[in-house]
Amino acid sequence: MNVLLSMYRMALPGALVAIMLLLSAPMPVAAAMLDRIVAVANDDVVTLSELSERTDKFMLQLRQQGAALPPREQVERQMLDRLILERLQLRRARATGIRVDELTLERAVQRIAEQNNLTVARFREALEKQEGVKWAQFREDIRNEILISRLRERDVDNRIQVSDAEVDAALASPEAQAGNREYLVSHIFLRAPEGATPEAWGRLSARANEIMRLVGQGDDFAKLAAAFSDGKDAMQGGALEWRPLQGLPTVFADEVVKMKTGQVSSVLRSPAGLHIFKLMDMHDGKQSRELKVEQTHARHILLRVADVLNEADAKRRLGDLRQRILAGAKFEDIARTNSSDASAARGGDLGWLSSGDTVPDFERAMGVLKDGQISEPVQTPFGWHIIQVLERRNVDVSGERRRLEARQLLRERKSDEAYEAWLRELRDEAFVEMRYNE
Repeated sequence: MNVLLSMYRMALPGALVAIMLLLSAPMPVAAAMLDRIVAVANDDVVTLSELSERTDKFMLQLRQQGAALPPREQVERQMLDRLILERLQLRRARATGIRVDELTLERAVQRIAEQNNLTVARFREALEKQEGVKWAQFREDIRNEILISRLRERDVDNRIQVSDAEVDAALASPEAQAGNREYLVSHIFLRAPEGATPEAWGRLSARANEIMRLVGQGDDFAKLAAAFSDGKDAMQGGALEWRPLQGLPTVFADEVVKMKTGQVSSVLRSPAGLHIFKLMDMHDGKQSRELKVEQTHARHILLRVADVLNEADAKRRLGDLRQRILAGAKFEDIARTNSSDASAARGGDLGWLSSGDTVPDFERAMGVLKDGQISEPVQTPFGWHIIQVLERRNVDVSGERRRLEARQLLRERKSDEAYEAWLRELRDEAFVEMRYNE
């Protein structure tokens, strides 16, 4: 799993205090009073105490980062929208059979503890005794993050396809040919409802124009993102990581190449909604260098262990076959009549192999052979082998690497855009009743 759980991304090295402060933020006074429902999402509800607690944690995070604080009421509205989307995703995940078993949860918790250079026991002690964080709630939050991640992977990411033609076009694009410049941007995203009417787009434009007015008068962009953005990066001030042009959202690509550092874009429209972004910085990325790997042309004879052939018999028989080859028999002829896998038809020829193409036991034995040399019998999970190295070569695979990088960037871009559309559809299909102002 490649997710370290958005709520706990602060739990990276050097930030243990921040995560514990975030988790241990005191419950607001409202939670001690009579609680009330502030939103209904299908069969789930969001309470005022939940909303206040989540808002407190977020405001504390901003203070820890030294960010300017937006008005609390704006943050509460943003937090309420996120809680609703969270509820809808968790309900969809559980209703469709997605589960997180205890082993998966334990491994995720262990990774977080290790990121803080602590054992799980010490991490738990720090959270519970020093900061008063309930361990059960911490684990439940992690479980929910994993559930949402798996839901996105199944319903969005696994449906993303990148064709060879798209990769070819990306590599041939002016952006790819121009160089390796990377951009650091922050953005504000205003999500449009599914099938938005002209009136809905008008209301969204009014919000965007108000944000642009605040930008123009010098308001902090990260604060505005935290207060207004519907994007998943809003809690980080809308900041994206360093990306090449092909990795930025499509709607940004034409604008960013014309901008200077510190400049804010105009209001941009996509099918998902309206966007405003700020170019924080740019630099030349790593130069694409020739990348060579060693490949080995090898062949083998495999004997699988079965009821009629035990380990000792297989090893002894391979030793006999090896001696026949050393005495002058042709390797390929012996392989065709004795080997137990599909390569037998090719005289045992495995073609050119790169590091990682074979299991470790096979690779280690092959790695110490000289050209033409035949190994002693070698055991792997597949059975017993004798291996012969025919020749070795160094091959430039930088072209393959560039294609892989281009494919990954295209997948990430498509996935982000598809996820936003999927969230919009999920929200619009749900029954949502807002009671925030009651």
